[in-house]
Amino acid sequence: MSVNTNNAYGSISISDLAIAKLASHAAMESYGIVEMVARRFTDNLRQFFKLDCGGKGIKVTSSGNRLYVDVYVAIKYGVSVSAVAESLKEAIKYRVEDATGMIVDTVNVNVAGVKL
Repeated sequence: MSVNTNNAYGSISISDLAIAKLASHAAMESYGIVEMVARRFTDNLRQFFKLDCGGKGIKVTSSGNRLYVDVYVAIKYGVSVSAVAESLKEAIKYRVEDATGMIVDTVNVNVAGVKL
């Protein structure tokens, strides 16, 4: 599925995978994030067999001109979970809105684990 928008120059279509890659890059640049975690076992299989080319740990849903992003991460041991989650929400929201021009309505951060 893709997100479609129109402006004076024509229509623009952005795939959910492209948005997921933007969010993934923003997440990995955030302080306290160790890695992106697969949402389901089938995501691990897709990565193992190289069927998926990116967006691990990100789920993007669109409704109209609004985006909803779910992020699954493992964080660094010893950092404040709430501070890292809030920072991650703001980073993803800013990066995706800046790149796509779409409104990010919600960013849900799911902490799947803590790593050293």
